[in-house]
Amino acid sequence: MSRKTLIPIGPYHPLQEEPELFKLYCDGEIVKDIQWVTGYNHRSIEKLSESKTYEQVFFLVERICGICSTSHPFAFANAVEEIAGIEITDRTKYIRSIIGELERIHSHLLWVGLAGHFLGYNTVFMWAWKYREPVLDLFEMITGNRNSYAMFRVGGVRRDIENNKIAEIRRVLGEVKSKTDLLTGAVMDDPVIHARTKGVGVLTRQDVIDYGAVGPTARASGVAIDVRKDDPYAAYPLVDWKVITSEAGDVFAKAEVRLLEMYESISIIEQCLKGLEKEKEGEINVKVTEIPEGMGNGRAEAPRGEVFHFVVSDGSNSPARHKIRAPSYVNIATFKKSCIGQTIADATITLAGVDPCYCCTERLAVVCDARSGEKLMNAKELIERSAARTASLNKEFNCNK
Repeated sequence: MSRKTLIPIGPYHPLQEEPELFKLYCDGEIVKDIQWVTGYNHRSIEKLSESKTYEQVFFLVERICGICSTSHPFAFANAVEEIAGIEITDRTKYIRSIIGELERIHSHLLWVGLAGHFLGYNTVFMWAWKYREPVLDLFEMITGNRNSYAMFRVGGVRRDIENNKIAEIRRVLGEVKSKTDLLTGAVMDDPVIHARTKGVGVLTRQDVIDYGAVGPTARASGVAIDVRKDDPYAAYPLVDWKVITSEAGDVFAKAEVRLLEMYESISIIEQCLKGLEKEKEGEINVKVTEIPEGMGNGRAEAPRGEVFHFVVSDGSNSPARHKIRAPSYVNIATFKKSCIGQTIADATITLAGVDPCYCCTERLAVVCDARSGEKLMNAKELIERSAARTASLNKEFNCNK
């Protein structure tokens, strides 16, 4: 039997944006097994949410991840508005969708740049991040911030997009589209990128179904799932757009899906701007007096896939329970399929292929005795306690009826 060599990547590594540890068990140059160790970014977000008012929670959840600082507030708003039976105005729907699609463009450009960096192709890295800057400038013009936009609230948004800004938004979008043409051509036609990404990190359609993968990771394997189509919210049912898919399931297909999705995002924004011009300025909020008892499920299509927020209200001004599941939680598990059998040289781009976000994913911590290292509460006990808490809430709110 050949001996397996452990190759660690992380927890702090130049090619990882966040702290996480991957243990690659290799036979020569080939990865035979992989283990993932996390917990470095846990911040008790869900527990903190229970001590905040509903308005404060928006500021909290948009800081789960700087790149996804619209997706989490979007899902949380959908959940709370479901509890309260709130129907937002069409103008609010357009504004929320514009912010959501701008986030998708800047996130995909960020990933393309990082992918180029991982491959040692820093020209793509510099181009992608340069072309991302005008998108962040649009965020600043619309919201006042390049990140953490503070736009969402229960029943509406905090700021309007005045009609006198629409022309400038259209002008910048035109520039972004022309630069995206150049970037897409560079990536899609480059033989070096083809050699490094085609046939690398393949996930089959069945792999995606088995692991429950979402977002571009799933769509790159031919699974056409997208919350914006499957469970429409905001302005997405009011505009025309298509779900981008590919069939190969490799890293190149994931890049292809993200690049082509940017064109759909630009189209969605342009249609939403036309919708804004037909709506009355200032109609961006509905009156909300209370959040009644109940439960709400909020879903949104983040750049990486479905983000899910489950909120339980006891009728007070704060959530009684707030559960968050980010898309990376399910996408990261696919490494067991995509990495095994790859070479060490291809491991990093394979890991990056799903665009994992670890600060979004980490929702659990295990308490240990600092002196002995003994786990004071192991995984089984945590799951049992979670199940008991869920049963208690079901009984309290008569959820089983």
